[in-house]
Amino acid sequence: MAKIAVIVGTVYGGAQYVAEQAISTLGELNYDCQLFEDASLDAVLAFAADIWLVISSTTGEGDIPDNVFPFYLQLKDQFPLLTNKRYAVIALGDSSYDNFCGAGEQFNELLAELQGTEIAPMLRIDAIETLEPELLALPWLTEHFSH
Repeated sequence: MAKIAVIVGTVYGGAQYVAEQAISTLGELNYDCQLFEDASLDAVLAFAADIWLVISSTTGEGDIPDNVFPFYLQLKDQFPLLTNKRYAVIALGDSSYDNFCGAGEQFNELLAELQGTEIAPMLRIDAIETLEPELLALPWLTEHFSH
């Protein structure tokens, strides 16, 4: 059974809710998932996941939420190569801002730099278009994570 580390960056709880729903959906697809709300690089690496799934909202001017920013910095500073890891990013944002889905973009770029293999192009969910991001995220997960 493949393992997925679900790393969540949230401000008001929307990304957290999507992550919780994602774990349920991925569990039904026979994945062993662990949620990392205040992720540390050591904890995520210790879980030894086959796949990293980052689900993050964006705050401020395209910034990474406070709860996951230390994890992002640890990744940048320690730069562990992810050559044998696959990853996916679900980014929540608001297209009325200049840096739409900026946190997701930053994570996507960094995971690619670390030589991870992208499972699917990043999913961008616009708060202006949908009030229930899980309605877009869950079918996307089912499409890209079905064995």
